[in-house]
Amino acid sequence: MNIQVTFEKDHSIKNVSIEGNTVLDLLNQLSINPETVLVVKNNEVLTEHEILSENDCLELLSVISGG
Repeated sequence: MNIQVTFEKDHSIKNVSIEGNTVLDLLNQLSINPETVLVVKNNEVLTEHEILSENDCLELLSVISGG
């Protein structure tokens, strides 16, 4: 399955071919810790278990915490 991913951190766009079909599969394939990003599709935050579709366009937003 092919997914377009925009990385907010460096404003890069990558076309990624993933073997699974969930957000968690995508993050695991990209070696990204799910606790460090929000995955957004059509201005909605997705959970790790959401099913992705061919040619989805996603945005990965870095989670920032402070105190």
